[in-house]
Amino acid sequence: MENRIVLQSPPGARKKAKRVGRGAGSTHGSTCGRGDKGQNSRSGGGVRAGFEGGQMPIKRRLPKRGFTSLNSGKVAEVRLSEIAKLGDAVIDVERLKRLRIVPRKAMKAKVIVSGSIDSSVHLKGLMVTAGARSAIEAANGTIEE
Repeated sequence: MENRIVLQSPPGARKKAKRVGRGAGSTHGSTCGRGDKGQNSRSGGGVRAGFEGGQMPIKRRLPKRGFTSLNSGKVAEVRLSEIAKLGDAVIDVERLKRLRIVPRKAMKAKVIVSGSIDSSVHLKGLMVTAGARSAIEAANGTIEE
């Protein structure tokens, strides 16, 4: 004979559902355990989530803070070291998007000082921090805004 393992819940793990409206003998007949009268005895009765009986709800009592800026993610930061890896071609936002250095949704890009640059580059239509500008110009690069 084969030894079969039977998977089943331990005793008491599965509780039988309360069967309401099945006669007086069931203890859940007539009013089905809802009581005699009132809002919660009716079908569709009860209050919406967050309702506090007419008291000013906590959601409205607490102050609101912060917001989601519509401009977030439109300006991408580009490190000076990433610019240095590209070689000495014309570098603009479209080229940076194609190379996946900045996200596609970025409208502008700003070069920041992070790393160093030795080769001359030509930046076109990019914003540049003061430190990055001096580093690019020291490497005989040009910036066209």
